Amino acid sequence: MKPSPLQTVLLTTLTMIAFASNSLLNRLALGQKTIDAASYTTIRLTAGAIILFLITNLQKKSNGPILRGSWLSAMFLFLYAITFSFAYLSLTTGTGALILFGSVQVTMIVVALRSGERPQALECLGCL
Repeated sequence: MKPSPLQTVLLTTLTMIAFASNSLLNRLALGQKTIDAASYTTIRLTAGAIILFLITNLQKKSNGPILRGSWLSAMFLFLYAITFSFAYLSLTTGTGALILFGSVQVTMIVVALRSGERPQALECLGCL
């Protein structure tokens, strides 16, 4: 089922807030040197793995669809997490946000193109 325009706007807003919050939390933790980048990344990925484990176990119990992952995806998640954790030690907030948001957009566009989607004129304008 396709989301309504209002749902799309709300979900997009929530996503952008989550990305911005992630950047702020990274900067707070690493900028004040209260934790080193490697330890911070380890805690983030371990917490995420625990939550994903709990979610998949809940889905199994409710007979929901079983989520499947890949080692390639896990490797890229680790690469993202570790590089940004170290980058936050020297990048400005604006530069980090620009790189992160740009990378996410490029990834989404490439995946969409590979799956056969073709952007409409308004979507191309949005990319520009």
